[in-house]
Amino acid sequence: MIRLTVLYNLSEHEEEDAFLEWRLSEHQDANESISGVVRTDFARITECWPEGSVPSYRFQTTAEWPDRESFEHGFYDEAVQAGLRENLRKLGDYAFVVSEILVESKK
Repeated sequence: MIRLTVLYNLSEHEEEDAFLEWRLSEHQDANESISGVVRTDFARITECWPEGSVPSYRFQTTAEWPDRESFEHGFYDEAVQAGLRENLRKLGDYAFVVSEILVESKK
């Protein structure tokens, strides 16, 4: 499985309530519709460890694909990348991390 994790803060010009309204509706639908995505979620980061540390990022999005080929086909699609470039205007600092899941626990 391939997991894309995006950690980010909002641009100083972006209002959080308006962002959340967009992110929880049309943008969530767009993420779910990317070719090959089997799971995607969105979270607000509330704390980090060790105790007393301040989180570097406010939000986290993850998306998962069953394999590298489907990830590359979906994520690097021209239309997906064009939308991403547009959406990045809403963000301040961000980091994209692509992980290959080697073992998964299913309880």
